[in-house]
This record gives sequence, C-alpha cells and structure tokens, in this order.
Amino acid sequence: MILSRDRILTTHVGSLPRNEKLSDLLMAQEEGKPHDPKVLADEMDKAVRHAVAEQVKAGIDVGNDGEQRRIGFQTYVPQRMSGFAGVSKRRRGKEFEEFPELLAYLMRRFPNPTKSQQGAPEAQADIKYRDLKPITDETVGFNRIADELGAFSERFMTAASPGIISTTMLNAHYESHDAYLDAISREMSKEYQAIHKAGLILQIDAPDLAMDRTMMYRDLSDSEFVKRCERHVAAINKGIEGIPRDRVRLHVCYGNWEGPHIHDVPLATILPALYTAHVGALTIEFSNPRHAHEYTALKKHPLPPRMLLIPGVVETTSNFVEHPEVVARRIEEAVAAVGDRERVIASTDCGFGTFTKREWVIEPVVWLKLKAIREGADIASARLWGKKVA
Repeated sequence: MILSRDRILTTHVGSLPRNEKLSDLLMAQEEGKPHDPKVLADEMDKAVRHAVAEQVKAGIDVGNDGEQRRIGFQTYVPQRMSGFAGVSKRRRGKEFEEFPELLAYLMRRFPNPTKSQQGAPEAQADIKYRDLKPITDETVGFNRIADELGAFSERFMTAASPGIISTTMLNAHYESHDAYLDAISREMSKEYQAIHKAGLILQIDAPDLAMDRTMMYRDLSDSEFVKRCERHVAAINKGIEGIPRDRVRLHVCYGNWEGPHIHDVPLATILPALYTAHVGALTIEFSNPRHAHEYTALKKHPLPPRMLLIPGVVETTSNFVEHPEVVARRIEEAVAAVGDRERVIASTDCGFGTFTKREWVIEPVVWLKLKAIREGADIASARLWGKKVA
C-alpha cells in the first residue's frame, strides 16, 4: 500500500453513481427478468470506463471500478453464493422507528428500491461460493480498462465483510450467529483472495462495526457491542488470512443516509476493536456533521504505527461541494491526530452509489467533490511539506 511520501494522496470509498440504463439492467438481472447478458456486460464495461476516466480527471491517486458491476455494496453476495432464499426480516435502525417522518421521507425520495435492498434473502441452507467468474470478470475488466487509460498509482476493489453479510442476509439455518459468521468468512475468503491475486488492494466494507450498533445490536450495552465488534473483526481476519496486512484496508461507517444519526456509537468506543483487524489502513467518516469531531478518539487511542488513516474529508449525502480550503483543513486535522503526514490518504466519508438507484448526490457533483479532495490535498501538501505541489 503506497504512502503519502511527498504529498497527500487521494482516494474514495468505492461506489460511484451508475447510469439509468445500467441500473435498470442490474435490477432486471437481480429480479430474474428478461435481459440480454451481452448488453449488460457491454454496459458494465462502458460504465467502468466512464467511472475510471472521471476519477483520473478528478485527480484520484488510488481508484477502483466504482462498483459498477454490482447491485449494491453487499447485496450482490447472494448472486454469487448458494444457500440463500426467502426474505430476511432485518430490523430497521433505531432512528427510523423514533422518527417515522424520516422513513416516509426516504420512501418518497427513493420510491423504487432494489429487490435486495427492500428485502434481502436469508441463509436457509449451507452457503457456498458457487462461481468465481463474476469476481474474475470484475478484476480482469477493471485492470484492462485501467491499463488502457493509464489510471491510478494504485488500484483497489471492495468486498463485503462477513459481519455485514450476516446482519443483512440473516441466519435461518446455522445453529448460531457465530457459526454463520464462520461459514461466511470461509466462503468470502475466495473472493478476497481473488481480488488480492489480481494485484489489487482489497477493501473490506464493514459498516456492521459501527452502524449495526443501532440496528442488529441495538439492545446490547456498549461493552457488549464492542465484544460483537471484536467477533466480527475476528471473522474478517479469518477471511483475509494469507493476504499481507499492507494489501488490505478496512472501511467502517455509520450508515450512508441523510438522517439524525443521534444514536451512533462514539468512535472512541469501538476504535480499540478496529485496531485488532489485520489490515494496513482504516477508512472512517470524519466530515459529516455528526462525526467531524471524532479525531479526538485518535488522541485517546493512537493509530498503531502499522496502520494508515484514510479519513473522509468530503461527505456523501449532500450536494454541497466542499471548498478545497475546508478539505485542506480537514486533512491537516487528520495529520495532526495521526502525527505523521505520510500515513494519511484523503478520501470520502462513504460511497456515492451504495445501492443502485439510491444516489444522494447527483453525478456531476460527485466528480466535483472528488476534484475538491485533490485540490484540498494539494493545498494541505504545500503547507505540510513546505513546498508547492505540481
């Protein structure tokens, strides 16, 4: 994993907006509706090329394929594994019950959610990773397009954590939740290894380590939730076994929606558990109004020397474009908290296309926000290194 040796590097969390045609095709594929697989494959390639080109234009150093070939950041998994069926009765977040107006607002704004977002399946039999072709298509297609465009100093690809799979596609088969976690970890390791073997940085998306405090584990105490975090991190560690620490980064967030977030667990509470992950970097949201103060957690629990911090310096649920000077100040605050300019890479809070047809930010603004990260990183770099950045 490259470091910010002579300037602050830039990246993002993973998902980027999908166009309407691709979105409709992905939904048809998920729902088993008639569609032309070749048209879908061609549209995926075009969308990846567009996403890569826009990242390059914005000045992103460490980029990906924008998750253009997936219906959602974790709900793609049942398409690749057997054993899932029916519908999970997943609990809503605490704030959605406390504020029914929020749920009504979301339903008005996003009236046609994907099938899996509305009701993901549950595990009703032994889960098995059926076929590596989808992940191979992703890695090969992305690397080919990125090579053709001469894109990125380093490349990454995302994959869902065992924990978020277990709390989205609920267990209706295994004798315990921990047994289910172990099974997911074993099967997802095939995808993790495929990404690593393709020469890409593996990013594990694990909102379960923060968001699920108000969802799956809302009835636990903070200390009990931390124990669950540790167990979920152990499942990640098992799944990535054999992959060097510096080839894996871990994304943690509180849920990528516009809401009060008043019940989010403090970062300081979960940070020691996050440090037990065998990864080289943590990507954490630090720019939205609820979590912009959380750098204090790094003073209480200093970042281990073996880890990089990838802080969110622009947020992902608003069409405001952050001023580059604001971005620069956020980067400088992150560097001050870490104590090492080389171990900070500027990023977004979360993804811009977490689920198909649920984009909070319009596409042109997404690229402006990524450009603002680059411009802010250049301002911060000039101050941190005491020289003008080319």
